[in-house]
Amino acid sequence: MVEKVVAKFEIKYRQILDQHGNLVEKLPEFAQNPANLIELYKHMVLARIFDAKAVALQRTGKLGTYPASLGQEAISTAAASAMHANDILCPYYRDTAGYIWRGVKMEEILLYWGGSELGSNYANPAVKEDLPICVPIASQTLHAAGIALALKIRQQQRAVLTFIGDGGTSRGDFYEALNFAGVRKLPLVFVINNNHWAISVPLEQQTATATLAQKGVAANIHSEVVDGNDVIVTKQAISEAIARAHAGAGPSLIEAITYRMCDHTTADDASRYRNPDELVIEKSKDPILRLGKYLESIKQWDIDRDKEWQAAANSLVNNAVENYLNTAAQPLTSMFDFLYATLPSALKTQYDMVQTR
Repeated sequence: MVEKVVAKFEIKYRQILDQHGNLVEKLPEFAQNPANLIELYKHMVLARIFDAKAVALQRTGKLGTYPASLGQEAISTAAASAMHANDILCPYYRDTAGYIWRGVKMEEILLYWGGSELGSNYANPAVKEDLPICVPIASQTLHAAGIALALKIRQQQRAVLTFIGDGGTSRGDFYEALNFAGVRKLPLVFVINNNHWAISVPLEQQTATATLAQKGVAANIHSEVVDGNDVIVTKQAISEAIARAHAGAGPSLIEAITYRMCDHTTADDASRYRNPDELVIEKSKDPILRLGKYLESIKQWDIDRDKEWQAAANSLVNNAVENYLNTAAQPLTSMFDFLYATLPSALKTQYDMVQTR
């Protein structure tokens, strides 16, 4: 019997800035301007300070369960900074840095995790078409595919970008979205935040694939892996993917490798399942520390400027917290306001009961 290869593939890995802050490849054009890198650095710092404050609010009973992104700030920052103003973001719940970059107010994010519908009613008109935070696993990828199809039907030169965690790539929703995007050649960019943990399940126990990126190969999607702790290469890869989408070249999938240095959420205790030695190793790859070292090496950043920005960022976050805490409580009837255009009779009865309280 004569056998022949009918298909083969390869997945490439990209990195520009190593964990010590050294260049291992040539800088892309945007990164040759230090001001652009400083902007990325400052935003990652702001996102980390915001996260720490949100966790503190939850611990003191002033916020609901919150998913921090400690150690993962580069991915969301890179993606949002690569997007065009009229592109559409379909986030998952760990994209705080991206929301803020796109123009969502920090107090709106706090309102969402505090249980208020107001948190999804973004005041900034520039982000009105971005989808709200998505907590169900992988469903945001289907939403993204549907929106991308609408953009293609309307012949709009825009792209949709959606995030998913490594655990979410084991869900059927994800595979369906990939398949649909591939068949229809949609202007859609999938970004996998591979932080190695699906809550308490390590990566090797939830998939046997050598990479998560190769899951896009079956859908004939351009797929690659990047160092997700390198904000430069992550932004470069996503920028290229968005350019392909705008040019009508179809979807892309980017697996960004990082590590979740925190608990899955404030309802989790990672010390129960994670080896502390592993965490020590991964902390040395910190995306903020890495970019900071590079900026210091080219004399574009120093400890004094860092302290100055830390103070300014803390002030911005504290102002947002004050706005959040001073937001008037919504009436009990507000829980019914966004469910139906016309309330079913059973809920109308409940509405009337709540209204009389």
